[in-house]
Amino acid sequence: MMSPDPELSPRRAARAEAERLATAALTITPAADAPTRRQLRAESGLAAEQEGSGIRALLAVRGLTLAARRRRAGVLAAAMLIVVAGAVAIGAAASAGGAGPVAESADVDASTLVAGPPAVPDEGLPVPQIAAVAATATPCDDPAFTAALASGDDAAAIAAAGGGSAFRAAVAAGVAPCVSLSDPNREWVVVNKQRPLDPLDYRAGDLVMPQNVRALEESSLRSAPASALTELVRAASDAGAGEIGYLSAFRSYATQQSTYAGRVDVGGVEEADRESARAGYSEHQTGLAVDIVPCDGSCGTLDDIASSSQGAWVRDHAWEYGFITRYAEGRESVSGYLPEAWHQRYIGRELARAYHEGGYTTLEEFFGLPAAPTY
Repeated sequence: MMSPDPELSPRRAARAEAERLATAALTITPAADAPTRRQLRAESGLAAEQEGSGIRALLAVRGLTLAARRRRAGVLAAAMLIVVAGAVAIGAAASAGGAGPVAESADVDASTLVAGPPAVPDEGLPVPQIAAVAATATPCDDPAFTAALASGDDAAAIAAAGGGSAFRAAVAAGVAPCVSLSDPNREWVVVNKQRPLDPLDYRAGDLVMPQNVRALEESSLRSAPASALTELVRAASDAGAGEIGYLSAFRSYATQQSTYAGRVDVGGVEEADRESARAGYSEHQTGLAVDIVPCDGSCGTLDDIASSSQGAWVRDHAWEYGFITRYAEGRESVSGYLPEAWHQRYIGRELARAYHEGGYTTLEEFFGLPAAPTY
């Protein structure tokens, strides 16, 4: 029987101590098939006692020890991977959530990150309160307004709506569907190159000649604008602005055809469309428009009104009598026509006041309608 190698025992003891310390640092239970230190010591003692197999037994013990160490190294590597993966996941959640719990405080307990939403209180979740929104007021819901519309009394309808500004605001906002801007019988009708009369050959009713106003041709107006023109002419004279006459007022469909054709013969279609309306698209057919001229013994032309004292007075005061200058300077891109200081359009006193006070220059803008530069 061979005696044990005196160098082997100290080395085994050192390895055993190192393995004990490494094992104590781990919190993971060793694999079930790994030999324990007691088994290793027993196997080592047996190898020392066996004479013929001492070296082989020592090599076997070393092999077992190496296998155990490899298993422990594998367990450690797996644990480290789990820790790293968890850290990456938490970092990604913090980045995605912006200033979430992890980003706000590094001292937050990890258990709070996976605790889930808070429990529902006994009284239940709060119910959101939604305030009721009142429907937009519309003059069409007012019996007084609808009765005035039905009777054809435009002034009474505007008064029932709260005045010219309130009426305009309701129409421009689209909350007065019972008001038609296409009805040629209404003082607020809008006629332009995109809004023809309906029917095209419409003929205004209640046409009369204005009283005490010089007319250069036999041309009438509807009753309301005819009376208003009489008052305007008298007020201008009383103010010392001079006499105002007129050249043309109502024109029938046939008359407008002839007028437009004459302009085409002189300057062509493109030029005619800037100066004259085609039949069915003319405000003169409504009986609400009049072309005024300055008079001083004899009367001047349409082109003379802009630079005359009469023209200056009209620019400042015509709205007081329900008239507006329909085609203003620099507004051809909206109205479709070159400026015509002589073309006065009656829309009634209340609407003319709102037009003047609001600083409007076209009926299209006044009522929130699209521009109409071309047909």
